[in-house]
Amino acid sequence: MKQHFSSVWTRESRPAKSTTLSRDQIVRAAMELLDAEGLDALSMRRLGARLGSGATSIYWHVANKDELLELVMDEVFSKVALPAPDVTGWRDAASVFAYGLRAALFDHPWSAALIGTRPSIGPNAMELSARLLRTFSLAGFEGMALDYASSTLMAYVLGATTPEIAWRAAMAGAELNDEGLMAGVKSVVDRAAADHPELAERYAEYDGMDPDIARKLNFDFGLTCILDGLQARLGR
Repeated sequence: MKQHFSSVWTRESRPAKSTTLSRDQIVRAAMELLDAEGLDALSMRRLGARLGSGATSIYWHVANKDELLELVMDEVFSKVALPAPDVTGWRDAASVFAYGLRAALFDHPWSAALIGTRPSIGPNAMELSARLLRTFSLAGFEGMALDYASSTLMAYVLGATTPEIAWRAAMAGAELNDEGLMAGVKSVVDRAAADHPELAERYAEYDGMDPDIARKLNFDFGLTCILDGLQARLGR
């Protein structure tokens, strides 16, 4: 049976039935609920209760939960800055994008699990994609290499940030902070690495280091390597 592509962005938005509920209000309330309690907590019924309105009022604006998630994801993309590369240079523009996306994911940790699961064709996502394309175009990439450069940068940010989001969630669930956990597991790690002195040496170097600073330095190192690699590719 032939299937048709469906998205909240493929149809005209409906005007509010009343002055008390709009699509923007629905998106804001959904994001507040997601930020507070995560993806599993979102339902049309709970969202309606939060808005002081029935689920029927929400369905006037979105056909289902998938469409609602498309809307909130596009709102997340609106939080990511990407300056004009012809003013800042392509490397600085790409760096601002990378740190902006990382910050948006930390601010809305539920969004990391949604990227790639739904079409990112909302106005904010498209604007961001167009600016990123222009960034790498001005760098000198052409044709398919433009897409490869953009997807490489995106993949790095997601790959580096998603485990950190999961770690933060685990720490919150265990009611621990980084310092407390590191102190508690040090003796366990020392025993586990007893047969691997090179690993024990690496672990020892992190003693007394702020784990948050260590992760930031790690992200910056990886991002610099990605940009250096892209620049080297241009020189070939």
